[in-house]
Amino acid sequence: MIVHPAVRAALDRGEPVVALESTIIAHGLPHPHNVATARSLEALVRAGGATPATIAVVDGEITIGLDDATLAWLGSATGVRKLSRGDLAHAIVTGSNGATTVAATMRCAALAGIAVFATGGIGGVHRGAAESFDVSADLDELARTPVAVVCAGAKALLDLPKTLEALETRGVPVVGYRTGEFPAFWSASSGLRVGLRLDAAAEIAALIRTERALGGATGILVVNPIPAAAEIPPAEIEAHIAAALDAARAAGISGAAVTPYLLDRIFTSTAGRSLTANVALVENNVRLATEIAVAMAQQPA
Repeated sequence: MIVHPAVRAALDRGEPVVALESTIIAHGLPHPHNVATARSLEALVRAGGATPATIAVVDGEITIGLDDATLAWLGSATGVRKLSRGDLAHAIVTGSNGATTVAATMRCAALAGIAVFATGGIGGVHRGAAESFDVSADLDELARTPVAVVCAGAKALLDLPKTLEALETRGVPVVGYRTGEFPAFWSASSGLRVGLRLDAAAEIAALIRTERALGGATGILVVNPIPAAAEIPPAEIEAHIAAALDAARAAGISGAAVTPYLLDRIFTSTAGRSLTANVALVENNVRLATEIAVAMAQQPA
């Protein structure tokens, strides 16, 4: 594992660090928006008083914190693997290049000693999972890796009630930031309640510390609704999702190819609004994660 000198120095001094995933760069956004967004997210972390640590696997080495040249390369490189938890060891052994998903980023962040991670939305239980058994590894990672994940809920194209139930079954605390509802990624509301709510970053930081002091070994999911100005109303986005699901079934799309296909169809049918909303919600999550990391660094261990 290679840790960027700035990240290593911050960790050694007990200063705040925020982990960022690399899938959004290699697979989530089109070039050059992906590189511009990645740079913007890192800048937001620095502006908030913390050190960003974008995580990827480069030439078979887990890399915690990318320099700008590597970040730019990742945004346009071909053959970059999409890595979940189960792929990390193989990527290392084979000297591969890979972008980390939520599950893989959590695992790497924990190895590096980073407590807070900002992403867009987690994976979850897919619609039709009773037949396909398609459930994201993110849920099991949250059940066993003690990293706080700040997100805008789970992607609305998933089965959100079952995703929330799966988190509860796994004992993962789900904390609404200034909300009592589970956000639906592109929309602030899903109609699903979360049992925990806190209204300040310092309170969330204290919760994370207290959970660890009690011996908690799970992740903590902090759900942060998309800003109102950027959201797509639930009924509107659901119509786009339904049309995309119909198209996927007609085309015989299955397995790992489903989510990228659906996201591309939704991007097209919303005339790019889904991408604009995606960027806005990630930026919102990065700001909150940075506030939490800073608050944690200021509180007594």
